[in-house]
Amino acid sequence: MAEHIKKPDWLKIRLRGNEHFTQTKRIVETHCLHTICTSGRCPNMGECWSRGTATFMIGGDICTRSCRFCNTLTGKPLPLDSKEPENVAESIRLMGLKHAVVTSVDRDDLPDLGAHHWAETIRTIKRVNPNTTIEVLIPDFQGRLDLVDLVIDAEPEIISHNMETIRRITPDVRSAAKYETSLSVLWRIAERGIVAKTGIMVGLGETEPEVLELMDDVLSVGVSVLTIGQYLQPSRKNIPVTEYVHPDQFEKYRLVALEKGFKHVESAPLVRSSYHAEKHI
Repeated sequence: MAEHIKKPDWLKIRLRGNEHFTQTKRIVETHCLHTICTSGRCPNMGECWSRGTATFMIGGDICTRSCRFCNTLTGKPLPLDSKEPENVAESIRLMGLKHAVVTSVDRDDLPDLGAHHWAETIRTIKRVNPNTTIEVLIPDFQGRLDLVDLVIDAEPEIISHNMETIRRITPDVRSAAKYETSLSVLWRIAERGIVAKTGIMVGLGETEPEVLELMDDVLSVGVSVLTIGQYLQPSRKNIPVTEYVHPDQFEKYRLVALEKGFKHVESAPLVRSSYHAEKHI
């Protein structure tokens, strides 16, 4: 069994709750929606919900994959909810969001891997909320670029697909996704003229040169927005943390990434892919 590493002081999270938190919680629950905030045990949920923002998770709350870093339930998903696009769009309207973030579980059980449901959700959000910009965090669709094109054709302002970790560790951390496949998805997004964004976790055993190599790899396919955050083990069944990276190293990564040519970089221990997403637009 891996040795448990004590969490440092800089990772202590101050829980927040206010009227916005309560209202966001009520809207999400009333519309029977799922959020990555809760399923992923995001450390920023209190802060974001208190600001009246949330990252919606479509396609249900059961994933067909079992990545070792992720706390989302794994198994056989339920059929897609045809009302979900309207429910997400209406919730965004009630929250008064200027920028909405949507992600999903992997739906490898479906013939189109959930791509048409993705496109319908984006189009419905735009119809109900014409002044709201949209960021989507998509799966790899098994590298099927025709399915990636369905999401692109719905015209969200930003499309994100996370590399999650460096090349060497990818097979140990991600259950089905491949490093090169993720690069091909990001290339397609940028090649089609959409802002391409990706995110990684550190503290999984990577080295600094490997992180810098990943930066070069995603820059080469057109990624312009990068997020870097500390991996936090959500439960005992997940892969353990190998290191709590000091905030100074996160700042070093941020400066190096900007020097390399990224247009926007979020790099800090509690950063997650959708954290402060409104700034990336």
